[in-house]
Amino acid sequence: MSEDPAAQQQRKKTFDIEQHLLVEAIYRRYHYDFRGYAQASLKRRLQTALTRFHCRTVSQLQHLVLHDPEVFPAMLEYLTVQVSEMFRDPTYFRALRETVVPVLRTYPSLKIWVAGCSTGEEVYSLAILLREEGLLERTLIYATDINANALQKAEAGIYAIERVPAFTENHARSGGRTSLSEHYTAAYGRVVLDKSLRKHIVFSDHSLATDSVFAEVQLVSCRNVLIYFDRDLQDRALGLFRDALCRKGFLGLGSKESLRFSSHAGEFEELVPQDRLYQKKGGA
Repeated sequence: MSEDPAAQQQRKKTFDIEQHLLVEAIYRRYHYDFRGYAQASLKRRLQTALTRFHCRTVSQLQHLVLHDPEVFPAMLEYLTVQVSEMFRDPTYFRALRETVVPVLRTYPSLKIWVAGCSTGEEVYSLAILLREEGLLERTLIYATDINANALQKAEAGIYAIERVPAFTENHARSGGRTSLSEHYTAAYGRVVLDKSLRKHIVFSDHSLATDSVFAEVQLVSCRNVLIYFDRDLQDRALGLFRDALCRKGFLGLGSKESLRFSSHAGEFEELVPQDRLYQKKGGA
């Protein structure tokens, strides 16, 4: 027997209220701000979390989050999206090589910010690209995320060996100048990225929702993060990127992201539109 439409609507309304109360509680208790995240996406992730934590309602989940200190770190795995691969969207990395790297060569030293770095695949991709282009030795990469567990995995630089064929194919399609195998060692079903890559990377906790700019950089790469934010939080994040970028610095976004509807659109020029590469305008 199907549920009465009125009851369905009431259940949805209750879920929405509970969702709002949960993210507000998380903000007040743990200072992680998910209030500006896209509600539909957040709802899907909470529904998965309900099953994982054996809760019938979001209110029950909220009780666990507030009263069991071991639950919240596990909850972060559901609230933050940890999906990545090395050289994901290879044409993006090819565009970096062909369009951005020639300009980066003109700087005596480089700082790059990878925002929302997840478990580190994109950071290491950039580090390998920069090594291949002879720029890594003068580069410092800031890799930030709000998920401490993801940052720990990123810093370890260890990935399942069955993922390597896809990584290798992406790397080749990105215009890679070396064999990807030169940058890792393999053993016991895992690959470990070269430690000499990691010495050029600083992994750090940073929230695009609440934290400020911490350095001036020549390139910001924040891909497939803004799609999970509402419009106001997208604007806040883009404002941080604008403030962090030096004059005529570069911004890279994900394939489904754009500056088009942002209040900051007028402050950037489209550099490689199809690969979501932008350049900050060179005002005074």
